[in-house]
Amino acid sequence: MTTAAEAGGTMPDRGGVDKRPGVLMLTGSYFPEMSGASLQCGALVSQVRHAVRIAVLTTTTDRALPVEDTVDGVPVFRVFIDPTRVWSKLTAGLRMTRILLRERRRFSILHLHGFSQKAILFIVLGLLTGARIAFKMTSVGFDDPVTVSAQGRVAYWCYSRAHVFFGVSPRFQTLYAEAGLPEGRFRLIPNGVNLERFRPATPNERRALRSELDLPADAVVVLFVGFFSHEKCPDLAFEAWARMPAHAIARTVLVFVGRTRSTYHEIDPDLVVDIRARAARAALEGQLRFVEETFEIEKYQRSADVFVMPSLREGLPNALLEAMACGTACVVTRLEGVTDTLIEDGTSGILVPPRDLPALAAALTLLTTQTDRARAMGAHARERITRDFDLKTTADAYVAAYRELVAS
Repeated sequence: MTTAAEAGGTMPDRGGVDKRPGVLMLTGSYFPEMSGASLQCGALVSQVRHAVRIAVLTTTTDRALPVEDTVDGVPVFRVFIDPTRVWSKLTAGLRMTRILLRERRRFSILHLHGFSQKAILFIVLGLLTGARIAFKMTSVGFDDPVTVSAQGRVAYWCYSRAHVFFGVSPRFQTLYAEAGLPEGRFRLIPNGVNLERFRPATPNERRALRSELDLPADAVVVLFVGFFSHEKCPDLAFEAWARMPAHAIARTVLVFVGRTRSTYHEIDPDLVVDIRARAARAALEGQLRFVEETFEIEKYQRSADVFVMPSLREGLPNALLEAMACGTACVVTRLEGVTDTLIEDGTSGILVPPRDLPALAAALTLLTTQTDRARAMGAHARERITRDFDLKTTADAYVAAYRELVAS
């Protein structure tokens, strides 16, 4: 295995000095552990690693993973943490501090994904060592400036010290302005999609994928992707599906892809227990599929006919971007400045009010029974993603921001 030190410095200039910006990514989890944030971070790293000297510092709940590793040629430093134990959090903080101080001369930019207790530590350390702080806001209602300002003066003071803030959707820009932070430090850079990996399937490709995934070839596949949390609302997706007319349900399969059990605090294992129980009472358990995790989510996205996302809170949902890129008709909660900036209601998908079960059921019924309309919406969705959410464009924007940070 290549060591982190060996993998860090490549592409020197003619004088033998690597002049690329040095960026240390700080994230709560990273491959092979999966979350929406970690997957987007990994996708970004893969795109910028030739233009930026980059490494990843992350926590992990899996003791079996190596503490120093390389993933796709990028150094990855991992620190074990048990989020249920205070002592584990403290020792993890010390280990991460040692790594950051050890690597401080190689990386002049600290790029934080999301805001947490460890983010406060890293911002302080970054300021003390003269690093430039870049902060990516990931979820409205979690790490936007208005929400963080309610967490106390210390947290907000640290948060506001960032030299640049990345917002992934217009809602972050609105909240940033409301917080009164300096306008010149905000950059609107949406999450991007690998348009080759996530692309519409031909009829033959779809048949082959469904055979591989053990999904019925002739069914209408409804897909949900996300953690089993109360904010992602998988129970609402099930209930809306179960409320469809019997003839509509009979021709469908509902597929859930996402963690149902974890030490992650947002996941509630009772949700899947309740869904299974309700499905059994309605004699629908044979039409449900549960996939705890997969490294090939594109196979499920490309197999689906309809994507459903009844979330109450998002930043810019990767799963929705990927579904749209695959030309899938989407039924999504209307979230101001987030989903309503992605989907034109009735043209590239259907937007429904939060927690509106009848509206969600009606939208699912429409798209599972009017397949021509669903396909037309999917085609418009693909056009939207191709035009504005190409991962390569996103990566270029980050590289430009890094270079600007180093030069300032």
